[in-house]
Amino acid sequence: MLAVLLALAAAAGYGGSDYAAGLAARRASVVRVTVLVEVTSAALLLCVIPFISDQAPSLTSALWGIAAGASGVAGAMALYLGFRYAAFSVASSISAVGSAAFSVLAGVALGEQPNALALAGIALALPAIVAVSVPASRSASPDQHGQVHQHKQAVGVGLGLAAGAGFGMFFIGLNEAGSVNDLWPIVISQIAAMVTVTCVALATRDLRLPPTGARQLSVLTGAIGATGTTMFFLSTHHGLLAVTAVITSLYPALTILLARVVSGERLTALRIIGLSLAAASVALIAASGTG
Repeated sequence: MLAVLLALAAAAGYGGSDYAAGLAARRASVVRVTVLVEVTSAALLLCVIPFISDQAPSLTSALWGIAAGASGVAGAMALYLGFRYAAFSVASSISAVGSAAFSVLAGVALGEQPNALALAGIALALPAIVAVSVPASRSASPDQHGQVHQHKQAVGVGLGLAAGAGFGMFFIGLNEAGSVNDLWPIVISQIAAMVTVTCVALATRDLRLPPTGARQLSVLTGAIGATGTTMFFLSTHHGLLAVTAVITSLYPALTILLARVVSGERLTALRIIGLSLAAASVALIAASGTG
């Protein structure tokens, strides 16, 4: 049960941070936004982790942390860019489908054996993620505007899939880093992410602060994201990766709710069904007693 609660906290953190990042990425350069997000996350973790984690990380743990950070920030940049081409719910949830499926397959390949109830919950989670991502229907348009919209949607979906692959590797990397070194793998992953995106910013000559509004949203994203990452790391070491990664991948549900309450986006009947499936999924996984 603890693993489920921690994974739910991680999902809430990622859902909130994705919404804030999506707003920021629509106002400023994705590279600038991501640099500030990762700097904020790394700074917050460095202010806390050294005082509660006194064990030095092993080389293997550090390498897994670096791999997690590099792949995670690549996924984040793909997702933030996807928000420019598709609705929040589309890019976010496509990424969640990819990361959940990738993590489950990896967990099984690593020898994990979820029980029947957990598998049933996982089976419900994937269609739930898809259902909450379906945008409000639009009438087919044969004109140029309609073709442009379809092209942007296709690009957004592609970026969402790329983000899912990055997040899947991020989940697996943190899981494999191990908890024997307390929370140091999280710090290492965040520093690796910060270094990676800073190199991208230097290469593209885009190492500058975003405008004020996007700057505040980026800092908020980094703070909430750091909390989500900590909760996910702890959840993977209290339960199976195949379970905790799927629960964490329900984060688009919160992104959609925030878009509805804050931005006034409409909740369709299909999205409501998806949220109901998500709740059933969590209930089944929690009832399985996995962990």
